[in-house]
Amino acid sequence: MKKIYSCLVAIFLMGLVLFPMDKVTAGNKDRSGQAGASELLINPWARSSGWGSVSTSCGQGLEALYTNIAGTGFTKGTDIIFSYTDWLQGSGVNVMAFGLSQKLGAHGGVLTAAVMSMNFGNIDITTTSSPEPIQGTFKPSYMNINLAYAKAFSNSIYGGIAIKLITESISDASATAIAVDAGIQYVTGEKEQVKFGIALKNIGAPMHFSGDGLSFRGVIPGHDNSNDQFTVEQRSATYELPATLRIGASYDFLIGELHRITLAGNFTSNSFTKDQFTLGLEYGLKSYLMLRAGYTYQSGIFNSNVADRGTVFTGPSAGFTISVPFSKEKESGIAIDYSYRATNPFQGTHSVGIKLNF
Repeated sequence: MKKIYSCLVAIFLMGLVLFPMDKVTAGNKDRSGQAGASELLINPWARSSGWGSVSTSCGQGLEALYTNIAGTGFTKGTDIIFSYTDWLQGSGVNVMAFGLSQKLGAHGGVLTAAVMSMNFGNIDITTTSSPEPIQGTFKPSYMNINLAYAKAFSNSIYGGIAIKLITESISDASATAIAVDAGIQYVTGEKEQVKFGIALKNIGAPMHFSGDGLSFRGVIPGHDNSNDQFTVEQRSATYELPATLRIGASYDFLIGELHRITLAGNFTSNSFTKDQFTLGLEYGLKSYLMLRAGYTYQSGIFNSNVADRGTVFTGPSAGFTISVPFSKEKESGIAIDYSYRATNPFQGTHSVGIKLNF
């Protein structure tokens, strides 16, 4: 009975993976550019971004927080990661992320907490009446705080859910929202080399800005007395979160006891941008060395004009991991991750991460 149940789950997930290939067109063009909180579409983790975030089905540990929250359920003890991203090198924007995953006993699941912050530097203050930057500077702040829980429901099925607090602010205006991620991974095969995954991300209520920056002092019509002034607060338009559906599959080619080659594919359905297809390949020398590369395709990706392409990214990505174990028995160690994502314009996006597991 258990084998029949596992087969049914595998067939269902495979159907989800294959269905979009001939049924889905490239995103909803009528809604392009209407969403906000686009930082939710940025993968800040160096390991998973190195092959185009294709690891919806096979991402394991804290790095799976972005691709599929179910993958955090594979954490065997404690995972700690700090990651730094030079976002669109030359733009002056960087992304910092810190996360901690902790396994809660033998059957208690895994609890994960993570913070992602974007730094835009100081921006000159200008207005329509004073277009010259002589009034000082301001510093925007974007931050996402994640709290997630994942669990192994059987030897083959892992599931998880995450709640995210999203904040965007400047000195006199801010917006806040809460979003939810959910995902499931299914592992099968004689050596667990076949994996499927599905994840739903960024589901939440619309956001809008409020604060003193949206108000001004006015005078009651027909009154010249300054005491007759009043404060007028403007209402800002609401904007929706960039919800996405990710569906993926992967297969591990095991070569002896030391070598592994993983082929992974992923389909991402974006609510407000073009849909994407990603293919990735990763080579692993046990857990000591991993080399990975990926390519992300979307409609218009080969256009040289970024406006026609619809994204600054041109498709290729690559990265590597070097890991030094502390103890083979406890599977603890330290790892350094690096990833590069090609862009046009700018000089690409570079991410570096340090991972501790014990």
